[in-house]
Amino acid sequence: MRSALLLSLLGLVGSLGCSPQTSSTSSATAPISAEPGHGATSAATSAAPAASGRSPATTSAEPAASASASSTAPVAPPAADAVKKLADSSNAFGFDYYKRLQTKAGNLIWSPASLSTALAMTWGGAKGETAAQMKKVLHLEGAPKEVMDTSGRLTRMLEDPSRPVTFRIANQLFGEKTYTFQQPFLDQTKDAYGAPLELVDFKTAPDVSRIRVNGWVDGETAHRVKDLIPPGAVDENTRLILVNAIYFLGNWAQPFEKGATSNAAFHISKSESKQVPTMHNGGDFRFAEKDGLKAVELPYKGEALAMTIIIPDAVDGLPALEKSLDAKKLADIDKAMSKMPVAVSLPKFEVSPAESLDVGKDLVEMGMKDAFTRGKADFTLMADPPVAEDRLLISKVFHKAFVRVDEQGTEAAGASAVIMQDEGAAAKYGTFEADHPFLFLIRDKASGLVLFMGRVADPTAK
Repeated sequence: MRSALLLSLLGLVGSLGCSPQTSSTSSATAPISAEPGHGATSAATSAAPAASGRSPATTSAEPAASASASSTAPVAPPAADAVKKLADSSNAFGFDYYKRLQTKAGNLIWSPASLSTALAMTWGGAKGETAAQMKKVLHLEGAPKEVMDTSGRLTRMLEDPSRPVTFRIANQLFGEKTYTFQQPFLDQTKDAYGAPLELVDFKTAPDVSRIRVNGWVDGETAHRVKDLIPPGAVDENTRLILVNAIYFLGNWAQPFEKGATSNAAFHISKSESKQVPTMHNGGDFRFAEKDGLKAVELPYKGEALAMTIIIPDAVDGLPALEKSLDAKKLADIDKAMSKMPVAVSLPKFEVSPAESLDVGKDLVEMGMKDAFTRGKADFTLMADPPVAEDRLLISKVFHKAFVRVDEQGTEAAGASAVIMQDEGAAAKYGTFEADHPFLFLIRDKASGLVLFMGRVADPTAK
């Protein structure tokens, strides 16, 4: 029999999926029972944005806040140097992977933070060359416990209920009810990520289990990320699915006036234009114009999070910009921005892909080979069955995200799942007119962590 680990990663709300945890009869690896409820959801209900100006579907779709969010006391941030290392690692991996997404046509949305979190959780159960390869691809620094503890503290900071935005992260493990997982791994993921284990029946009801995982993701992402794991991706050999979900709803610090929105030309290419609803705003924003591009930063209420929009001067300049963009160039752009009066024109847009990204092949080509290879994958810190063919390997990694931008602000969600199988320059004022294809990033300003990243090639398409 082959055992599989499936990673499911979600956008708007990020989700991680992996095979069920089982344990040996020793006290360190004793079997555990499934916990009640839908799993751990950290919720920053911190002054959720007002519903006015937002469609009913947006406000009513928010996931219910968990009991853990009842406190509104500010959360003390983790050590700055540890957070910076973690954010830099996530961003470096994110830009590496984005290079592979550039070949896809049309609009794009994904969550580097969700995907890297799901994979870091999985790395925590790896050993030997498998762990070394994953660490290198993910640009991680430090031991697994240090990385996971910092990630957990950063999550709590991002979900700080004193922030005037809604930001929630939820993690869950779905495991085969007859399989034994290592108790230390279960304890580690629960303590660091708040990810409990829910036991399911992959062996005799794989598709029912897949639907259950997708239902959890749907609920945790305010119904924005649906069908994360496609039919056929879960089978009787699946043993664990790790799911990470991220949900963000934030109002602009300076909203666009609805009455100022009007149709304007958006140049999809040099030869094709469309009239699209375009928002207009003016105010003091961080802005830069250099090296054939313009960038503007639009903060959300509280100014802890912001959207950075980058557009090339040339209508057909986005491919070259994407090819050159990396963590260093983003840092250079950020450093060049200064606050000044800026007139901003930005189309309303929604990016909601129908299909999940199948990330596994890209991860193998990026250097994460052993994790996907029968006979080489070593996840014995996750599960260590006596029969070699029952050991875990990663079979699939899925990611899906969503973003919507309007006059009031932004709603975004993302999810990720990992499925495991057994072996088987500043001017005095600026003008920012997004009237042709552009990039956008939603970032935590304190750490620099890129939460969501995408491309708008056509505002009329999803």
